[in-house]
Amino acid sequence: MLKTVELLSDSYTAVFGVNDQLSALLEESLDVRLRTQDGTLAIEGDQQQAELAAQCVQALIEIARTRPVDPAACRMVVHYAREGRLGELEEIMNRVVAVTAHGKPITCRTAGQLKYVNAIRKHELTIAEGPAGTGKTYLAVAMAVTALKNREVERLILTRPAVEAGERLGFLPGDMSQKIDPYLRPLYDALYELTGSDSTQRMLDRGILEIAPLAFMRGRTLSHAFVILDEAQNTTSEQMKMFLTRLGAGSRFVITGDATQVDLPGSQVSGLHQALEVLKDEPAVSIIRLTAEDVVRHELVLKIIQAYERYQKKR
Repeated sequence: MLKTVELLSDSYTAVFGVNDQLSALLEESLDVRLRTQDGTLAIEGDQQQAELAAQCVQALIEIARTRPVDPAACRMVVHYAREGRLGELEEIMNRVVAVTAHGKPITCRTAGQLKYVNAIRKHELTIAEGPAGTGKTYLAVAMAVTALKNREVERLILTRPAVEAGERLGFLPGDMSQKIDPYLRPLYDALYELTGSDSTQRMLDRGILEIAPLAFMRGRTLSHAFVILDEAQNTTSEQMKMFLTRLGAGSRFVITGDATQVDLPGSQVSGLHQALEVLKDEPAVSIIRLTAEDVVRHELVLKIIQAYERYQKKR
């Protein structure tokens, strides 16, 4: 079947990119062929797939009016078109999670990210498991900063296990801050983008913000705080239980990790693996599983993740 869509030249560039990079993604996803002819986009393929492709192109044109179109947006449009839910895209694209220090709005870019953000809003404890590049940490930090600005919490606490050094950091050069900073740098990077380096430093100086290794959480009760445990796949089962039992009044906990990237030595059980199993039937806990479809980094990151998934299945 041949389906045509009216398409101005500037719309074509906005939707498919300078080198037609997204047209190839649409063709591969929907098994169609796209070509331009006399101011229109011609879509060749099976009738149902050609209709879906036309719907996707129209949706991408609308998205391109207000923001750049990237592979993540293209994959999301295809996913929703297949399920007959393109009408829900507006909510995803317009849901502003936070605003960066430079005034750029942070929005959900996939259906999984929207589900994740909504879960954080509704639950005191959210566990997000998924591959690299799905926005687990960044969105959690964005939600934490927003909660602080809205006075929903009084402080932010961001923590990670320093597993690469077995949480025995004495052999590293420098004072304690210099020893642990390399393990916490991704959290600083997200905060700098969202609040600016000066604001981040002021919050640290005033005690409103704390960024520390997981070992520093032992024996504390964390009340009226937004607490993020990042790289949770590298916690032991004992560390995870310790962290979970720090939850105090008026606090919100978010745990993020990638179950496929466990760096624990020997045969130690990942605290994230165990928590996902132990808490799977607890209604007060929200467990969000992000997938390769939620990857919003470079397109090659998605291909790498998919290649590793195929390799693991063969094994």
